[in-house]
Amino acid sequence: MPDNAYVPPKVWTNDSDNGGQFASINRPTAGPREEHELPVGDHPFQLHSLGTPNGVKVTIMFEELLEAGYSDAEYDAWRINIGAGEQFWSGFVDLNPNSKIPALLDRSGPEPFRIFESGAILVHLAEKFGYLLPKENPARAETLSWLMWQMGSAPFIGGGFGHFYVYAPERYKYPIDRYAMETKRLFDVADRQLAKTRFLAGDDYSIADIAAYCWLGNLYHGAYNRCDIFLSLDEYENAARWVKEIDARPGAIRGRLVNTQDMPERHSASDFDKLDKELLSPVRKRPELKE
Repeated sequence: MPDNAYVPPKVWTNDSDNGGQFASINRPTAGPREEHELPVGDHPFQLHSLGTPNGVKVTIMFEELLEAGYSDAEYDAWRINIGAGEQFWSGFVDLNPNSKIPALLDRSGPEPFRIFESGAILVHLAEKFGYLLPKENPARAETLSWLMWQMGSAPFIGGGFGHFYVYAPERYKYPIDRYAMETKRLFDVADRQLAKTRFLAGDDYSIADIAAYCWLGNLYHGAYNRCDIFLSLDEYENAARWVKEIDARPGAIRGRLVNTQDMPERHSASDFDKLDKELLSPVRKRPELKE
């Protein structure tokens, strides 16, 4: 064992100075840290989120619904600044006890209720509107399987590869190699499937594609300090074809902008008319990812 190797103590304690740029945010405890109510808009759906891959899953879903003519899917999107700890506001913790974006309040019926976790929100909206999730098996099972594949894979990409490659206070070969290998394996899983089908679950676009695209698409386009070069992501030609097809969808283009610096809040379709047209390009630069 190297002389400088870390030897875990018998009982772990939190070193609040050892979290890099997240040191002031990450703690081993849950619950609210500040009393603060969340704003409320006029639409049936109140989304509190940020333009990270997990957050963008939901805004793309809403924009895809609206693009398809589901006018009842109008929503207000409020930006939660996770760098400032707004996810620990009491109002947000009431929506998601886990203090992670996105969180949704559905007020479309007689009794408002919360939905948290991006996959759960995608399934809820797909079932509510009967869109992008097949109703019958085996297509439904295939779609849900690929959705859950993405949900289980994201921590290896974000908290694993992304953290150690970009955000960790010190760089170490072992964790970067470990999670680079796993990220490339996940790309290979997708690439092999997309050699057989147009989209992940078959010939039809679905919520499984939205979920996976928000992570794989960002990496393919060079988020995490041009990790596309480091990981040789140009090797995955079928995944590239799939990313570029979704890049060009109007719902995906608009959804990628919501709750970002370019559009911190979204309350109406007309909000997009105020943006620079270049921002609505399918190939515009992606923001850096967050854990």
